Amino acid sequence: MSSMYLERYLEGVESLPLEVQRNFTLMRELDERKENIVGEINGLSTKYVGDVKTLSPSQRNKKLTEIQDLYAKARELADDKVQLAAKTYELVDKHIRRLDADLTDFEVELRKKEAEQGDSVPVKSEATPKKTGEPQRKRNKNSQSSDTPSIGVPSAAEVLDMPVDPNEPTYCVCHQVSYGEMIGCDNPDCPVEWFHFACVGLSSKPKGKWYCARCSQDRKKK
Repeated sequence: MSSMYLERYLEGVESLPLEVQRNFTLMRELDERKENIVGEINGLSTKYVGDVKTLSPSQRNKKLTEIQDLYAKARELADDKVQLAAKTYELVDKHIRRLDADLTDFEVELRKKEAEQGDSVPVKSEATPKKTGEPQRKRNKNSQSSDTPSIGVPSAAEVLDMPVDPNEPTYCVCHQVSYGEMIGCDNPDCPVEWFHFACVGLSSKPKGKWYCARCSQDRKKK
């Protein structure tokens, strides 16, 4: 069952590296052409400033028009590069969404198979709230749902090296995504809510209630 999803996904992404490489090559070429034009603009601008007093009005207009045309070409190349970058992002994101959908389908089939076999071992669910581990939003936050970080425990160094998805929520005083063991502050109004163990100097779950440094100071002032 898992091999079917894997084969289907690999078949879909087989051409992805070539397409991405081609787009990056085109972006590099566009950038080089733009930089050449910018260099030409700088040269013409410097020459114009040095010769402006000796030029007639018609000659000035001609030089300025030439510089303006080059600016327009450089802007057009820059716009093409931005569009190509957005197209490349959408191309990769499409395959990521497809993988997410396949993983969801695989989990559903896995649950059905375990139910049919009478397997009593529950499948890990992201919806199960817990005080340490994966962060969940607190119940009193106007009962709004949040994007719970996906399950998986890469190291801190691996997470920091990963490209950040702008839609993925961040946590802790380090403003990074969820990874490893995390602990939630017991202050329901804590602005941060969830912290990485390493960032707050914890190696294991403390007994009783736990408050972050900021909330601890606020409690002492009351």
